Amino acid sequence: MFDAKIRGVIGPPLEVAGRRLASTGVSPVAITAASWGFGVGACAAAALRLWPLALGFWLVNRILDGMDGPVARASGATERGAFLDVVADFSVYGGFIVGVAIGVPDARLACDVLLLTYYVSGTALLALSSLLERRRQNNADERSLRLVGGLAEGFETIVVYALFCLFPGSAAGIAWVFAAMVGVTALQRVASGARMLTITGASRLDQ
Repeated sequence: MFDAKIRGVIGPPLEVAGRRLASTGVSPVAITAASWGFGVGACAAAALRLWPLALGFWLVNRILDGMDGPVARASGATERGAFLDVVADFSVYGGFIVGVAIGVPDARLACDVLLLTYYVSGTALLALSSLLERRRQNNADERSLRLVGGLAEGFETIVVYALFCLFPGSAAGIAWVFAAMVGVTALQRVASGARMLTITGASRLDQ
């Protein structure tokens, strides 16, 4: 919900930092790998109920994830790097919820429903991005995916996962609320995708 505004504020400083890192020879894939490693650590820490450690690893994961794109653009972005970045992000997003479900058994049903909403929202996001790329319309910004906005985006995910770590006793309630938010986002993305593909439907796609 706030991603576009936040990117407008932190985007330029990140681009400057990315150019500086790229000039030292740091690989964007290495940053993605480090980000993923901290993300996996956050998932494991959540499962073990090591909440302060999970929070620290999660925040480092998000910081590093914000850096690999600027470094890639400064040193030469590749499709391979973009692919690995998306896989790393989605695996950590889902893995953290699994970790919470293991660490807080009472929250398992809510976490299951949250993962279902993730699945629908992520499918709509990736399918739309792929179809728009085939139509050469995937030009929303400098990122590799056409990210259709919604109620729950990256910033909200950062906040909610931090809340899981700070208030694990309320994990079930947090998961239910966020599942509703992601569910609304999924509906927004499906509706937006159907509308965009209808408006741009001059080209015929194979089923």
